[in-house]
Amino acid sequence: MRTLVVSDLHLGGRVQHPVLPRPEPLERLLTAVGEVDRLVLLGDVVELLERQPERAMGAASITLRALGARLGTEREVVLVPGNHDVALVAPWVRARGAALDDDTPVPIDATPALAAVTGWLAPARVRVHYPGVWLSERVWATHGHYIGRRVKAEHPGLTPGDYERAAAGWTLPRIEAGIMRKLPGPAATLTEDVAEVGRALTMPPPRRLLHRRMSPITSALLAVQMRRASIPALATLATRLGVEADWILFGHVHRLGPLTGDRPLDWQGPGGGPRIANTGSWVYEPLLVHHAAAPHPYWPGGSVLLEAAQPPVARGLLDDLGTEALH
Repeated sequence: MRTLVVSDLHLGGRVQHPVLPRPEPLERLLTAVGEVDRLVLLGDVVELLERQPERAMGAASITLRALGARLGTEREVVLVPGNHDVALVAPWVRARGAALDDDTPVPIDATPALAAVTGWLAPARVRVHYPGVWLSERVWATHGHYIGRRVKAEHPGLTPGDYERAAAGWTLPRIEAGIMRKLPGPAATLTEDVAEVGRALTMPPPRRLLHRRMSPITSALLAVQMRRASIPALATLATRLGVEADWILFGHVHRLGPLTGDRPLDWQGPGGGPRIANTGSWVYEPLLVHHAAAPHPYWPGGSVLLEAAQPPVARGLLDDLGTEALH
């Protein structure tokens, strides 16, 4: 079975600069979908943090209907919500509580919003899983938003419920969501780089690195952050949840890989396992790609192709498109 895994579409976003509302990127994704047996939407598909959910859902419906139509009745799509669209399943997840495991099937009508999304993906067969899904016996996929959550216990045997409880309270994403939902259009435009700054603030000073002219350096420093923080955190998460996989696929950090030129040792957990791949994103982020050219780890259009008996392959589907077609 050929499986295409994509994440971080951020459909309906205004700050995240989604590219799929543009005709050329959408056609590229539809072409890729037409060549596989299964599509996995690995989180942050609909942007439900930045703006009023109704507006985001309405904007997202166009792309999701197109994907469902291209898949048709004989193929399936697997949806795994992330931190920006967890509202699709949040009430059901809270009710599930301690019974949540690393691959929990969610009813496709668990919430009205989820029922709308899965309905737009028809006539494809739709499954919803959270917080991850096993794509084969040895390949586990998750959005990756648990890696930024601090749980009190520092030992194996944790559950997804422990990580869900760690998200309660006044977290940065909740504060950001509240602010963005209150901002009128012009004010939101002035904050167009909020998402990128959020990641860039994890880097060392000086703050001038946040200027778009510094995008090559910014991208390089984020690669260090990825190697030293995100990937080890994901490997630790898998250990604590008892996930024994040869490969883990994730999104969340928008850094496609491993790519040609990346060191294989940087994309695996301690001791050589698990091996890890990231799906990149479908958003144009000026702080990361301004004055850059594809192939580039933060260029929009990331995906991971998974084929039977083959290791996952990270590839950019929009690498030959210029800025004018994306932003």
